[in-house]
Parts: sequence; C-alpha cells; structure tokens
Amino acid sequence: MQEKIRSVTSADIDELKKVVDSSGLFPSEYLNEMLSDYFNNADTRDIWFTYFDYNIPVAIGYCVPEKFTEGTYNLLAIGVSEDSQRKGIATEMMKYIEQLLKYKEGRILIVETSSDDAQIGARKFYKQIGYTQEAVIRDFWKDGEDKIVFWKKL
Repeated sequence: MQEKIRSVTSADIDELKKVVDSSGLFPSEYLNEMLSDYFNNADTRDIWFTYFDYNIPVAIGYCVPEKFTEGTYNLLAIGVSEDSQRKGIATEMMKYIEQLLKYKEGRILIVETSSDDAQIGARKFYKQIGYTQEAVIRDFWKDGEDKIVFWKKL
C-alpha cells in the first residue's frame, strides 16, 4: 500500500482541506499557513505526506524533528477522511513515516494525544501499533484535558 503514499504537493491542498475537515483534525483554514514553510523554504525539515486513492488524497500526515535533539521526531498530525477510515490507511501512514525517519537516522517518534473521550480510538490505535504511553501532562490542553504522549524507538 505504501506506493499510495507520497509527499504533499501544492496541487493537493484543496483535497487535503476536505480530509482535515472530514477527520476533524484541525480547522482547515489553518492548512495554507501550516504548509507555507514546507513549500517556500528549501531548508525545511517538515515532513508532510498523504495517502491517495484514485489520485485523490484521503489522508494527511505532518511530522517534524524535535529541536535540540538527535533523531527525535514528533508526529504532529495524522488524519484520514471519514469515509476512508477503518481501512488500514492510518497504519500504512505510520509504517511509512517510521521507515522514512529510520532512513533519515531518526531514533524516536513521539505522538501527542489528548485525554478527551474523542481521542480514545487514537490512544488505542497507537498502543496497537507498538507505541508506549510515556507521559501524561495534566491539564495541558485545558482544565481537565491532559496531554498524553506516546513513544516508539525506531
């Protein structure tokens, strides 16, 4: 399936906004600004990738190196459009980014989630694919909503 995953191009933006809206990842109006450095800075180390089906993006991923570390990366976003969920796409996206980071001499991948009930599936997913819950930062997102950090050695 990984032949269906590639780096994001500017031609993908409109479809990726639909993915972001459908998955509830974040407000899609943020996407242009979020992608700005990726498209305009030849030295960027940001990694934006997409899974496409019939040449249409149906998933998005965003990963960055953690500043001041050696080989630690943070997956800041991964989302699959609602009508493409539960088809193994997120698992394939995770395999893709893990392999890419190993190639880039990455050592560790962390993923941050929330204690919110809407994230129960995400927390279960990361555990199923070999991530360890490493930290809980209480009240991080807002009072009563913790940040939960998952970790995996690459």
